[in-house]
Amino acid sequence: MNRSLRILLVLPLYGGSLPVGRFCASALSRLGHLVETVESPDFQPTYLALRNLKVAGDKLDYLQNSYLQLVAQAVVAKAETFAPDMVLAMAQAPLSRQALKKFKSLGIPTAMWFVEDFRLFTYWQAFAPLYDVFAVIQKEPFGEELEKIGQPNHLYLPLAADPTFHAPLDLTPQERRRFGSDLSFMGAGYPNRRVAFRQLLNHDFKIWGNEWDGDPVLAPYVQEGGRRVSSEECVKIFNASKINLNLHSSIDPERLVTNGDFVNPRTFELAACGAFQLTDSRSLMDEAFAVDEVVRFASLAEMKEKIVHYLAHEDERTAIAARARARVLAEHTYDARMQTLLDFCAERLTGWPKERERPGDAVEAALPEDLRRELAALRERLGLSGEASFDDLVWAVRGQQGKLSPLDTTILFLDEWRKQYGLAGR
Repeated sequence: MNRSLRILLVLPLYGGSLPVGRFCASALSRLGHLVETVESPDFQPTYLALRNLKVAGDKLDYLQNSYLQLVAQAVVAKAETFAPDMVLAMAQAPLSRQALKKFKSLGIPTAMWFVEDFRLFTYWQAFAPLYDVFAVIQKEPFGEELEKIGQPNHLYLPLAADPTFHAPLDLTPQERRRFGSDLSFMGAGYPNRRVAFRQLLNHDFKIWGNEWDGDPVLAPYVQEGGRRVSSEECVKIFNASKINLNLHSSIDPERLVTNGDFVNPRTFELAACGAFQLTDSRSLMDEAFAVDEVVRFASLAEMKEKIVHYLAHEDERTAIAARARARVLAEHTYDARMQTLLDFCAERLTGWPKERERPGDAVEAALPEDLRRELAALRERLGLSGEASFDDLVWAVRGQQGKLSPLDTTILFLDEWRKQYGLAGR
């Protein structure tokens, strides 16, 4: 599916799928589509402020749900203005059942990328059937469960990396001192990690991330007060560490290695950075990486053994990390994931994408050839496909930040002139 599309991407208010959503927006833009992002995090402060009212629990639930309904209505209003070919929602995006039904009545297809563990986050049961396409990071039995509740258009879409962001870095000596260590972990303090990491305190070990409170044994190893680490800082940590531990989360402290099915985003991001990682065994890992690209461990004892081995063999670490990076660049980018998703939609959704009216193209066709060449060059600078309509170009120009160029001003003038005088009107 190579046509230039309008895509409305709805981010969550907060959470792990927020950075994933931003990487998806960048990927879709690189693929030549016109992407409008609903910045749901802008609504989070009010949502959190409701907690400070100190009202009864049932009243707080009512207020928060009412507020989320309002945000969902705002997304619908945005869609009615933008007229997208598709609404793509990330996990926990503020879209209500009513909003999804409204999209159906408007004839706007919807898709969700559910980048969560379906066993822990079960809200998919109420929402999945209302989406036209439902992408997931796990295989069976999730697919069977989706079929049972009336969602046949599901696809396995594992997470990925953005090589323009997750990349090898030349760090300053100060950054290496701050972020570097023999052994590091970046992530939240899940029970299995707390138990496992107590066995690693004889190493030069740094723990990054939040939710590590209440553990006096690990507290000296938790960096910078256990604050939330930015995506930019994560890349520096990955690059600065000799060994990046990648122990997937589990709420069961008795099962340190769960052999779970989904592969977390950190696996792909570390590989894209050219960083060496040790990860726990996952049932879907072999589909993503060979054993000589990402080293696995199946137990705490094996993890400890491999830490000692690879700390002593830098040449092996470097070669393994290079192979993992090559695999990511070839197969596991957000550009590739978004193309897969759009191709699936084109295959499963009858008549999608619909042909659009292009009322503004008549204006562009009447322009002098040199000005049309300038518009073609502007499309390229804005990341639009060469097939993008004049109306798409107008929307992209309006969405820019900063001072308008003379060419931008000309485009907006032509659009207003067309609307005022009804040339090639809608």
